[in-house]
Amino acid sequence: MAANSVHTPGNAVPALDADLDGLHEDLRGIHPGIDLILDGYRLLALDRHTADMTQTLIAAIAGGSDGTNLTNLGGQTIARLASADSNPALRDLPLDQQKRIQLRGETTAFALNHDQLAQFASDTSAAITS
Repeated sequence: MAANSVHTPGNAVPALDADLDGLHEDLRGIHPGIDLILDGYRLLALDRHTADMTQTLIAAIAGGSDGTNLTNLGGQTIARLASADSNPALRDLPLDQQKRIQLRGETTAFALNHDQLAQFASDTSAAITS
């Protein structure tokens, strides 16, 4: 082991706290796609990162003000799931209900891609180098 190694017991990445771990548990089992997302988030939370990678990860999760972030991806996915054009499961619902669902999905996508929402994570990311 190198003299200045950060890989010591006192410098280990801690386990998830009870709230974050509980959220992972509550969401697990809904769908294999959600389980894969949870696996990715768990890896992000428990992996060792550099400060530069931490900054990049925060921006990618929610801070890309141009919409290049996972929060926007989630919103766009919700909009897709909420449209009978792209989700055949909704096609048997009455047309007015389909339109309400689609509008709410599109509104969700708009809100999750709002630049002011991304600003919080962007400020967090920027604080790493300032």
